[in-house]
Amino acid sequence: MTPPRRPGAGAAKRGALACGLFLLLLALLAAPSASAKLPDPPKLSARSAAVFETSTGEPLYGVGAGERRLIASTTKIMTALVAVDELPLDRVCTAASYRPAPAETQIGLRAGERMSVRDLLRALMLPSANDAAETLAVCAGGSRQRFIDAMNAKARRLGLRGTHFSTPVGLDSTSNYSTAADLARLGIALRRDRFLARTVDMPSATLSTGAYPRTVYNRNLLVQRVGWVNGVKTGHTNAAGYLLVASGTRRGLSFVAAVTGTPSEGARDADALALLRWAYATHRFATPVRSRQVFAEARLKHRPEDEIALIATRTVRELIRRDERLRVVVDAPAELQGPLPRNAVVGSLTVRRAGRVIATVPLVTRTAVPEVGLLERAADAIVRPGSLIAIVVVIGGATALLLRRHGARRRRSRADMEAA
Repeated sequence: MTPPRRPGAGAAKRGALACGLFLLLLALLAAPSASAKLPDPPKLSARSAAVFETSTGEPLYGVGAGERRLIASTTKIMTALVAVDELPLDRVCTAASYRPAPAETQIGLRAGERMSVRDLLRALMLPSANDAAETLAVCAGGSRQRFIDAMNAKARRLGLRGTHFSTPVGLDSTSNYSTAADLARLGIALRRDRFLARTVDMPSATLSTGAYPRTVYNRNLLVQRVGWVNGVKTGHTNAAGYLLVASGTRRGLSFVAAVTGTPSEGARDADALALLRWAYATHRFATPVRSRQVFAEARLKHRPEDEIALIATRTVRELIRRDERLRVVVDAPAELQGPLPRNAVVGSLTVRRAGRVIATVPLVTRTAVPEVGLLERAADAIVRPGSLIAIVVVIGGATALLLRRHGARRRRSRADMEAA
């Protein structure tokens, strides 16, 4: 007789199957299509350009990115970095003696006027005031030349091999130069300072110290026009052309683009924005491994019904193109024998990108592995299928031997009786 079917069992299975298929469909839809063609890098008017991912410092694309060029007021990114290294924000500096040319940008600092470092940095980074740059240099370095020496020392520490400074202001000089790649790296360094990152993301600011309040405006118009653009610095001279180091953050990704030698402000902004948009369209972060994530389970030797979870010790997060995939290879034992402490290393994960190993992560036990007692091990040995067969064979063999010996004795006894 067929046993009665449990009510709802078929519906439950069908529901579970439908749920599984739905989750699989969601996963397929969420995953970027490997066959989708990614956009090509944009065509630029800039003489040189570069775009980098901020958290990793990884270069993504460049045009003449290593060529040395005049950099105008993007020089002031380094001026700001050295100033915050040397001066507290609340320090008050006395305006340096500086005679700007009529075309230079300034906030009109008067000789002897006193202004806080905080306000001087805002004047430096937003309207690009040359008198603020000169004042910060003398205040932080004691002299203009010592400050320039500090700028070059910091460039060496940051690994900017295509960069040299001869001014804190950025007026044209054959010994004041950088590359698009180095300018992008400078932009990344600036964004790591909380005050400077907030400053370059401001459309305007009011300087409350000094002889009178001043309101200054950010020359980087992308900060005002594009919500996710958050810095960094413009530059322009007739010889250098129009420059921009632009940064943006959205969807958990941050990029910095640098363009130099563009023919106009409009072309400068369009080039930088195109590079940032291209970076977002073509790159993503993948996290194939998360810390404490279970990647395998091992049976406990002599107690196979118990399983020990094996977990990763750290997270692997990799910037990749949207059409790339990462592969995780697990090397883990199927069985473990205790005692082992919690977090004992018993295996490993290998993360591969296009066949190349990019990370190796230890696999450890999530819990301690107990020692199985002697009696339990003996019982396990007895109940194992192979062990039972061996026991049956041994017992059968012993029984057959005894029967043969017993038969032989009976035959001998019968022969003796017949002989008698």
